[in-house]
Amino acid sequence: MTVSITMEDAAERLKTAQRVLVIGCSGSGKSTLARKLGARLGLPYVSMDREIFWLPGWTVRPRAEALARLRAILAEERWIIDGTSPGTLELRLPRTHLVLWLRPPRWTSLYGVLSRWLKFRGRSRPEMADGCPERMTREFLTYIWNFEKTQSPEIEENLAAYGPDVPVCVLKSKAENRRLLAILARQY
Repeated sequence: MTVSITMEDAAERLKTAQRVLVIGCSGSGKSTLARKLGARLGLPYVSMDREIFWLPGWTVRPRAEALARLRAILAEERWIIDGTSPGTLELRLPRTHLVLWLRPPRWTSLYGVLSRWLKFRGRSRPEMADGCPERMTREFLTYIWNFEKTQSPEIEENLAAYGPDVPVCVLKSKAENRRLLAILARQY
């Protein structure tokens, strides 16, 4: 069982949280929110895609190396990590003070991915490894379409197993992402 909290509670906890996870479907706004929160709160921003998983040319980093990099980051006292990767939640959740789970409608995520593709087509976006130009494939779109059905149950299981006491705030739209930032702006 996880500890669900409101956006207002999350904003209050962000004042003292030193280690924050931002998870959710591709295109949900994870990177944007994590970057902005990191800048506002002075937390080092870590992109799982850039720092852990991908090498240039869309080459997957060898698992042992990826896990070593992740463990080194997790050993730090302060961070905000953007990336879902349910298979690594068992390592990340025990070190986490707060989880922000972005769960907008699938159309929002699809629109986010399409917008990102149009903006960065043919080149790497800032939160992706160099040499990984933005792309859109049928498999990727199918992953987004089915995310709630295929990924969310695994996320919920991991939250219950490895982070039962970690507070989780679910944000259901980009407007809620912006509202959280606005609440923090009033506090700082």
